[in-house]
Amino acid sequence: MTPQTPIRVLCVDDHPLVRKGIASILANEADMELIGEAGNGREAVELFRQSHPDVTLMDLRMPEMDGVQATRAIRSEFPEAKIIALTSYDGDQDIYRALEAGVRGYMLKEMVHTDVIRAIRTVHSGKRLMPHEVAQRLSEYFPQVALTPREVEVLGFVARGMANKEIAEKLGTASGTIKMHIQNILEKLGAADRTHAVTIAIQRGILHLES
Repeated sequence: MTPQTPIRVLCVDDHPLVRKGIASILANEADMELIGEAGNGREAVELFRQSHPDVTLMDLRMPEMDGVQATRAIRSEFPEAKIIALTSYDGDQDIYRALEAGVRGYMLKEMVHTDVIRAIRTVHSGKRLMPHEVAQRLSEYFPQVALTPREVEVLGFVARGMANKEIAEKLGTASGTIKMHIQNILEKLGAADRTHAVTIAIQRGILHLES
């Protein structure tokens, strides 16, 4: 009987401890082989070109180039690339962005120790992976009512504590226009006030304050 060719896995995460943890999990599986590790999206794209892994575990939040950008870059060159998003964030907008970029699966990091092996095998076999917790998060906000890019920009200024007049000056528009944007934002997010809107936007991954 011909021995089974192992599934070749690339692990991309900016935290060495996460990479180490995944490496130790894969080391126990006879049908899997960790062929490379990358600490940011640029390294991931380069390593993918060099090694052509069967499955890539891709962190979404990384310096230099994030996981969504890296996924887009890889799939533009290699449309059949099988990528699983690996993240601590479960906001529906984070999920939508990853799915639009072309990931075949989406995993929360707290699920890794129990589910990463199953996830790799599922995606490698050609199926898609959407854990119940992630699907539930998407269903909470379905149908999706998206903020416009300008509304996201305005909300970002609100999150920094700026008043309508200050935001208007920043954007070169009238205070009344900003007020209208904020009314639309509150309505779309189902928020009671500006602070509530910012809280919802952070939870859903619409705003990322560390950036």
